[in-house]
Amino acid sequence: MLYDIIALSVSCLLILSYYLYLGRRTRRMPGSSVHALNARIRERWVDRIMSNADMEILAVQTLRNSVMAANFMASTAVLLIIGTLNLSEKIGQWTMDWHPYALAYTVSSELWKIKMGILLLDFSIAFYCFSMAIRFFNHVGYMINAPGDAAIGKEHYKQTCAYLNRAGSCYMVGTRTFFLSLPIILWFLGPYFLMLATLILIAGLAILDKAPG
Repeated sequence: MLYDIIALSVSCLLILSYYLYLGRRTRRMPGSSVHALNARIRERWVDRIMSNADMEILAVQTLRNSVMAANFMASTAVLLIIGTLNLSEKIGQWTMDWHPYALAYTVSSELWKIKMGILLLDFSIAFYCFSMAIRFFNHVGYMINAPGDAAIGKEHYKQTCAYLNRAGSCYMVGTRTFFLSLPIILWFLGPYFLMLATLILIAGLAILDKAPG
């Protein structure tokens, strides 16, 4: 149990340190982050759609594709939750049978239940984030085609961009939560695999978070 607590603490600290570093780097060099780039692209898209009266069909199609993608990911999260619950007893037995004793310690039933709970929490957070992304994409669908006069046009544009960027952020967090489930799954094999998977995940995120070009 002690080794698992240490491994979990170190893994959480590594992930937190990475995102603190990413946030600081983005503030200093906005062009280095793919998230800042995506936000600017979404704002430019909103500006193009709202400044051209004949772009309504493109807006609807694009938002529909985004809603369908978020809906697929939310459904996947639900299926993963149901599958994890249905296989919980088998996963516990597999953990007992397949655990690499040469690298760790004797596994207790309480420990794998804690790991199972954390994995379920991870998938639940992913479902929530994708559901919120669907909600914000739907709001944008109404806002982006709403006509406005010159007095409220600029404020309406800012609100539409804010909603769309919030939808993109929710989708991004849901995807990252899926990524985070991989170290948690490997945690069933022992604390060493958790830390190793965390390091590999951070290396992969560093590549994904870097703006291309």
